[in-house]
Amino acid sequence: MNPSEQIDQLIAKLRDWRGKTLASIRKSILEADREISEEWKWMGSPVWSRDGMIAVGNAHKEKVKLTFTHGAKLPDPDKLFNAGLGGNAWRAIDLFEGDKINERALKNLVRAAIDYNQSKMKKKAPVKKTAATRTKGTKSKKG
Repeated sequence: MNPSEQIDQLIAKLRDWRGKTLASIRKSILEADREISEEWKWMGSPVWSRDGMIAVGNAHKEKVKLTFTHGAKLPDPDKLFNAGLGGNAWRAIDLFEGDKINERALKNLVRAAIDYNQSKMKKKAPVKKTAATRTKGTKSKKG
């Protein structure tokens, strides 16, 4: 079974508000960028990635938690993050029964996470050597 099918199965098993909430979150995440991929990690957690991990979704007994891997580095003008606010990396959105999420704001947050992942990739990219950098530091010999 592929990760998307496993996520479908998880949502189907959650026959209460948590299944609907997780399905809604998933839909918004996937609509934010068509290159987002779904993964299944840690023995049962849906994960969404593009150029690195974006977020992890979990259904708990009384809430659905969407945790952004680099949430502390992301702008959150709509104040979606309401959990993990003291951490240096992760930030989360805890949704309880009856809560509605601002789809536009969630999509913006997902796009910001993608931008962050892509900026990290650029910083790690190897520097291409040019003729100027290859000869830098060497003295030329004049005959």
